[in-house]
Amino acid sequence: MTGNDLMALSPLIILASGSLIIMMTISVKRNHAVAAGISLLTLAGAFFALIETFKSIPHKIEPMVILDSYAVFFMGLILIAGFFVTAFSYNYLSKGNKRPEEYYILLLLATLGTVVLVISNHFVTFFLGLEILSVSLYTLIAYSRENLIALEAGLKYLILAAFSSAFLIFGMALVYAEVGTMNFMEMGLRVGLMGWTNLILLAGIALMIVGFGFKLAVVPFHMWTPDVYQGASAPVTAFIATVSKGGMFALLFRLFITAGAHTSSSVLVIFTFISIASMFAGNILALLQNNVKRILAYSSIAHLGYLLVAFIAGQQFGMQAAAFYLVAYFITTLGAFGVISMLSDEEREPDRIGDYRGLFWRRPWISLVLSAMLFSLAGIPLTAGFIGKFYVVAAGVKSTLWILLIILVINSAIGLYYYLRIIVSMFSRTAPEEKPSVGTAVLPLSGGVVLAVLTILLIWLGIFPADIMLVIQRLVSGVAPAAPLMF
Repeated sequence: MTGNDLMALSPLIILASGSLIIMMTISVKRNHAVAAGISLLTLAGAFFALIETFKSIPHKIEPMVILDSYAVFFMGLILIAGFFVTAFSYNYLSKGNKRPEEYYILLLLATLGTVVLVISNHFVTFFLGLEILSVSLYTLIAYSRENLIALEAGLKYLILAAFSSAFLIFGMALVYAEVGTMNFMEMGLRVGLMGWTNLILLAGIALMIVGFGFKLAVVPFHMWTPDVYQGASAPVTAFIATVSKGGMFALLFRLFITAGAHTSSSVLVIFTFISIASMFAGNILALLQNNVKRILAYSSIAHLGYLLVAFIAGQQFGMQAAAFYLVAYFITTLGAFGVISMLSDEEREPDRIGDYRGLFWRRPWISLVLSAMLFSLAGIPLTAGFIGKFYVVAAGVKSTLWILLIILVINSAIGLYYYLRIIVSMFSRTAPEEKPSVGTAVLPLSGGVVLAVLTILLIWLGIFPADIMLVIQRLVSGVAPAAPLMF
């Protein structure tokens, strides 16, 4: 490996080094603030190291890794989200966790695994990144050992993740048996010559879709999502909903576009059914919930269904729409779970809708922040979520996906109802004798600053989306095909 290779991989080296430094620091003396500070500095350092990575792109480390503008964009998005999750985690773990330091080692390793996914150009690095991410998440989900619900959630995720990995590896094996390579680009060239009529190849792709479907939590691979979201701590849930899913989606788009799977009508039909089922199941099941974290879990399933519309649309604009939607989704999801983590106390999290009753009259600013996040998830104008859905719809119109667009609009209307339930509860008056559940303790300043930044970004992108869209057009479009897709 040359010096240029090391320079290009500097963000990954910094993430790995940060986790080792925290490990050695803990062995000398435990200090929560020091561990959190090292994590924040590591993530910030890895983000600024992307400047050097960007100077060297496009850069390939054959045959495993590709560093291009597409990878740089998603690496930056993942590192920023990891920074926000770490900030929320410090506030959350300061409220009573007895052994919080190891948490940051796992968080940095999970971020490292996600970054490896984003730069993967080979089945080996794909699976390596996936396992680094998954093994870290097993422990993060069950980190609160005193919480039986968290332990149950961690066990469920472990079992289902093992099954999904088995499907994924078997699918890779079938694809490799037919194509003779595990490199994404070479795979695309060979599949282009042999076509998508080979049944073993299609079977391998179908099994791989099962593995992707589990990590993205789309129907019918969504069973773990509400239980894990409810059982895991709010910061870990925010990480799973944003960083983990964002990295997997970035890899999904690279793999299927590079390998030419977008030219197969069979593959597109599979994703179409997954998208429709995810939109309906996510929104309808969310209507039946009274737990805020479970509502957000089913909401995330629906949002991945919306995102798959841009994936199915393909083309450069479809990729741009998907990238912007992910940025908006990251902001809103981090903000929503950030509010939950801020309002949590040593005993429990405010995860019931009734916990938020009358919150506006005790904590008006944090109620407005949560309302803004929920409005963005619902796609209300002047928020980033609205612009994200607008771009997804525009990509669908460009590819004439009329049925998917009609279903998307219907489900957006359904989703508005359960978001409004939470907002109405916050603005409701409480009886004088009613004791408030949350919002009475002093909230940490650092978490408030992070929420303020997320809220400003949410509104800024909802009013002035052109700046970030120019960045996306410059960085992301290279992986997408220029030719229009027929479906």
